[in-house]
Order: sequence, then structure tokens, then C-alpha cells
Amino acid sequence: MHELDETDLEILSLLAEDGRRPFSDIGEAVGLSGPAVSDRVTRLQEAGVIKRFTIDVDRTQLRAGVPVLVQVELSAGSVETVRERVRDADGVEHVFVTAEGDVWFYARAEAQNVRSWVAGLLADVDVEGYAVTLIDDVEWTPSIEGLEFALTCAECGNTVDSEGETARIDGDVYHFCCPSCLDRFETRYRRLEEGA
Repeated sequence: MHELDETDLEILSLLAEDGRRPFSDIGEAVGLSGPAVSDRVTRLQEAGVIKRFTIDVDRTQLRAGVPVLVQVELSAGSVETVRERVRDADGVEHVFVTAEGDVWFYARAEAQNVRSWVAGLLADVDVEGYAVTLIDDVEWTPSIEGLEFALTCAECGNTVDSEGETARIDGDVYHFCCPSCLDRFETRYRRLEEGA
């Protein structure tokens, strides 16, 4: 298993700032050629570190409504239902689940219909209550600098370090903390394939 090095982290940081930045520009910043950066990005994608490239739309430019933060107190067992419903709703930009099992989300809603919009989202769900806060200003600066990256074992969920294993099984890349986890995973995978 190849660990992420300083150059990988720099590349991730530059891509987090601008996912459309040319590899040649990134290469100049990190001391590599454009094709070398491309190879590293491909490896990071295959390893599952980079899942997708997205855009960050400034919704204020689109006049998409007023920004609100909604805090929803939930009864046990409602978290997944609410998270999925909120995540798929128009205008919702970020969804958070707290350690207490509540769902908070940041969204833009029509000013005159905020209460009815939230009530519609939460209809037929066991909700203990919710609070809507109007947001005056938002600064969203996701950062990867200074963070420790860790891959998790596909078998046991432990952190994969330099002693770990990586395997491509039927076209998908999996990471394992040790050879025995890889063996167990492959054995179970093959059994499931044979039973299908």
C-alpha cells in the first residue's frame, strides 16, 4: 500500500481550491510534469481518495433564495430517512448529522415560504422539533491541509498504513490493513460470486 506523500497532499490541496486547474499548473507548483501529476491523480482516484470532481456554485449569484440553517431534533430511527430526504431536496447545500443523532442542514429557500418548505420536507417523519435560523453571511472553506488522510480496511474497518495491502477485485480497488483481511475478503467475495 503506497501512503500519501507530501506531493499527493499538495496536489489534493490545489485540486480542492480549483478542481479544473490544469495538471501543468499543478506540476509547476509541486515540481512535477503535467503527465506525472495526471498519473498521481489517476492513482488517487483508483485508490478511492478522490471520488469525484465537483463545482462550487455561488447560489447568491443565482438568487436562489435566503440562506437558512435548519436544526432538526429527531426521535431514534429517523436519522437516515431525514438525511436522505433532505440531501435530495432542492436548495439544500450541506447536510450534517450530529453526535446526538440530529440532522442539521444549510439550504436556500424562498423567503416567504421557509416554514412550509421545511414542514413539507419533514412531513410524515417522527420529529421532536426543529429550529430555522436565517444566515447573514457564509464562508465555506473546505481544507485538506494539515489533515491526516487514512484509508480504511474493506474487511474490518481499521486504518490502512504502509504495511497494508491493496487489491483490484473485478475492476474495483480495495484496501486492507493486513494480508489476513485481504484473504478473508477475497474468500467471502468468491463464495458470494459462486452462490449468485
